[in-house]
Amino acid sequence: MGCDLTKGRGLGGCLTTTGGIKAVYLIPYDHIDWDNSTIAGSELTDLEFKASVSTPTAYKYLLKRGAGSLTETISASTENGTVFYTPSVTIKLHKLSKEDQNELKLIAQQVLLIFVETNATNNAGKNVVFCIGTDNGCTIAGGTNSAGAAMGDFNGYEWTYEANQTYPMITVADYTSAVLDNSAFNGGTAITIDED
Repeated sequence: MGCDLTKGRGLGGCLTTTGGIKAVYLIPYDHIDWDNSTIAGSELTDLEFKASVSTPTAYKYLLKRGAGSLTETISASTENGTVFYTPSVTIKLHKLSKEDQNELKLIAQQVLLIFVETNATNNAGKNVVFCIGTDNGCTIAGGTNSAGAAMGDFNGYEWTYEANQTYPMITVADYTSAVLDNSAFNGGTAITIDED
């Protein structure tokens, strides 16, 4: 049967994990060649761009400590026999600017594939990276652009992106020295990381 359990899970002996996220990487969803990309065992092992994409690029947004979160909500209906997953990522970017206002408009209109680099590390010492939106992309779910009221209030952007998926968010195979530099990604040709 397709839903038989395969393993249990103990408590683990050490406190070995860390919360929070370091950065997000945004890629237009329609740039990905899903027919030649590979997800196996809940892990993205090969990511291929469409031949029409001349410069495969991921747009990196680096976050200050405590300025982002990744959450996945599981929704199930016993009556209907259904289950689906809603991964969401919230990011806070300090300081309102004309340039960010213009980029936000473009982001809000785009369907995205989002890679989330977490603070947690795996056994190989690499930051754990998740990919959300593999089923049908992520879109902006809402947010605020605010200057605050008092001198010490937050001035900047807080945006939330969301996806609906038939399976939980995907773990990304280990990178070599930098996120998304996996030798199997993009046929071994480097993905440009735009971090301004």
